Amino acid sequence: MLMGTLVYGIRYSFPEYICTFLVAGGVSMFALIKILFQTSKKSISKLEHPNAPLGYGLCFLNLAFDGFTNATQDSINTRYPKTSAWDIMLGMNLWGTLYNMIYMFGWPQASGFEAVRFCKQHPEAAQDILFYCLCGAIGQNFIFLTVRRFGSLANTTITTTRKFFSIVVSSLLSGNPLSTKQWSCILMVFAGLSYQIFLKWKKLQKLQKKRKV
Repeated sequence: MLMGTLVYGIRYSFPEYICTFLVAGGVSMFALIKILFQTSKKSISKLEHPNAPLGYGLCFLNLAFDGFTNATQDSINTRYPKTSAWDIMLGMNLWGTLYNMIYMFGWPQASGFEAVRFCKQHPEAAQDILFYCLCGAIGQNFIFLTVRRFGSLANTTITTTRKFFSIVVSSLLSGNPLSTKQWSCILMVFAGLSYQIFLKWKKLQKLQKKRKV
């Protein structure tokens, strides 16, 4: 959302900012609480060279590039309405494959050659990689269809909450009790999602009334 506003000048309504703040803020605070208050010193000591600034910096870059990609997809959908989800999917995978081929096989000591040798020595690993890629390709259809039909903001909300619920369920199943602060974060996320659903429903009701008129 932020990258869309800064780079492409996309305008969002104030309620959309509130929803995003509640969801993103709740997820971020949940993760930070777990790191700051529940990670033991013994776990941290297992790291050879703990470097928190580097980790946060990489996370920031990941979010920035992810936001730029989402904003670009929205811009393409707006400027080229006839562009289908599979057109965008093809373009992204084509360029991604090209960049990865250069990185993996662009020079004699590149890591791609070692990966090929490993797959030759372990054919079962190559089969697992193939299945993994197949699952990824199937999953991408749903992602790009969501982006094309509902926009990148809806897709980001879905993927973020999916990861969040995975963490919550994993914590509960593994017997790790959640603190009061973490439950507050969960309530924030649910509040943001509920408000977003309400806004969508309200918008749909207005459209239906206009059609009747």
